[in-house]
Amino acid sequence: MEKEMALLWEVTFFEFLIVSVVIGGALAYAIGRSTARSWSGWGTLIFYCLLLTVAIRFLHFSLFRGTFFLPPETLPTALHYALIDFAVIVAFAAFGRMRTRAGQMARQYRFERA
Repeated sequence: MEKEMALLWEVTFFEFLIVSVVIGGALAYAIGRSTARSWSGWGTLIFYCLLLTVAIRFLHFSLFRGTFFLPPETLPTALHYALIDFAVIVAFAAFGRMRTRAGQMARQYRFERA
């Protein structure tokens, strides 16, 4: 598979969509829900998102010959795409957290949920 090396995706848009958005987004949404249900802070959410980002980078590396954090020659490229993956993951996690927290608040204080 020939690399495109676009700003947001490393190999192809389809690979980015499946691995980062669908798989990573679903797992990040679950992270957001779990941190909201356990009343954990945003720091816990960010820590779990960092761990998930490393796992998603490994999937890019192992399935589609993307870059990983080793060897050191690929570190700048891997960090660039890891930041993109991290932004996507945190967005999905924050959405899951806020949606779950809104449900908790509506149940607790009997608000009408929008």
